[in-house]
Amino acid sequence: MSLESKKFQKKSEDIAFDIKHRDKIKFNISRYNAAVEKGELRYADINIARNRAAAQKREVLKNLHTYLLQFEEKAIANNNEVLWAQDSEEAIGYIQDILKTEKAKLVVKSKSMTTEEIEFNEGAEAIGVKSVETDLGEYIVQVAGEKPYHIVTPAMHKSKQDIADLFHVHFGTDIDGSPEYLTNFVREKLRDDFINADIGVTGANFLLADIGGIAVTENEGNAIMSASFPKTHIVIAGIEKIIPSYKDLGTFWPLLSAHGTGQQMTVYNTIYTSAKKDGEIDGPEKMIIILLDNGRSELYSQPTQAESLSCIRCGACLNACPIYKNIGGYTYDATYSGPIGSVITPHFKHFGSYKHLSFACSLCGRCEEVCPVKIPLPKLLLHNRKDSVERGNVSFVEKMSTNFTSSVFQSRALMDFLPGSLKNAGLTMVQSKLIGDKRKLDGIAKESFSKQWSKKRK
Repeated sequence: MSLESKKFQKKSEDIAFDIKHRDKIKFNISRYNAAVEKGELRYADINIARNRAAAQKREVLKNLHTYLLQFEEKAIANNNEVLWAQDSEEAIGYIQDILKTEKAKLVVKSKSMTTEEIEFNEGAEAIGVKSVETDLGEYIVQVAGEKPYHIVTPAMHKSKQDIADLFHVHFGTDIDGSPEYLTNFVREKLRDDFINADIGVTGANFLLADIGGIAVTENEGNAIMSASFPKTHIVIAGIEKIIPSYKDLGTFWPLLSAHGTGQQMTVYNTIYTSAKKDGEIDGPEKMIIILLDNGRSELYSQPTQAESLSCIRCGACLNACPIYKNIGGYTYDATYSGPIGSVITPHFKHFGSYKHLSFACSLCGRCEEVCPVKIPLPKLLLHNRKDSVERGNVSFVEKMSTNFTSSVFQSRALMDFLPGSLKNAGLTMVQSKLIGDKRKLDGIAKESFSKQWSKKRK
């Protein structure tokens, strides 16, 4: 068992029985579910949109190389600089070089899971540059010294009183401040950062191959200000974010909104193609796009799991997952949590160290039902499990116990070999190891079902 697996089991037990924590998640996800239900009803038939989006993303995966080169060509023609980063280390190297060249002291950053993946803030701070999150949820977790809890809702694990207490400690705000009061406080505080920042950083919800542009969807306007106020705009995006054309946004933007927040459309939807042109007053003077691999090519090489690169990061599978709702986001110890994170994280990181995430699933299938691009997540998790065995990422004890159990379950004679009293005695000895000390099994019947059935028939 890897160190990461042991940590996962310990954290899972702690969170699963933290009633206050679970109540917060239950409350926040229930609000999400109600909003998304309304959002999906805006479609006459949402499955038509899902099928179209799924087909488009699968077509992209078949021709990923072609679309990426087309994007690069168009983006360079727009006078942008395009950099390819093989991994986090190379991406941070590029970023640090840019910050040094621009003599940056302050960076404003909009919400981006890709920047979390490469630990952008830590990389900037390592060379003395302050990086400020400008999305409200991201700002809250940054002040708390935490990472995003959820792909879409970074501070889902905090109640409004948690946030009021946090801001009171750090900024001296009213400890009973309302959400409106706290939001206005952050708005005023960030205005100075937007004005004074040297660099603005965004991710990209979609890369548009035909025009070499990036599409960003948001609700707060902070991405627009991060991209337009500073002199330099850095875009960091995973290579899987590519779609063929800006015309495809008619499918993807509403679908992402409906599944991510339940909205018909998010408040701000922007396409960026370049820095400001001659004669334009507003906008950055330079736009640099970093295309990140960081394990995506390894995942792309997998015959089956490559399909997970179709993900549009709506977060729907997290909110539907009974495991996520019980153990929360931090337990995964990864940028991407929930079902999609359990599929991709072993490939983005060390497979042997993170293969346990693929086993943290009941295979209920709910995640596949809600996925807007129809990724068969349970199937992909099963393939990860299969690969973990074929790669030798299983202990001798695990392999032997699995083989023994399989042999017993395939033989009625072996299952009935020991009497119920001995089975119960054995169960008592290992019960706490199997299900923890907070649950209890009533025991095994004194006679097996087959014996009871035989008696009944006689």
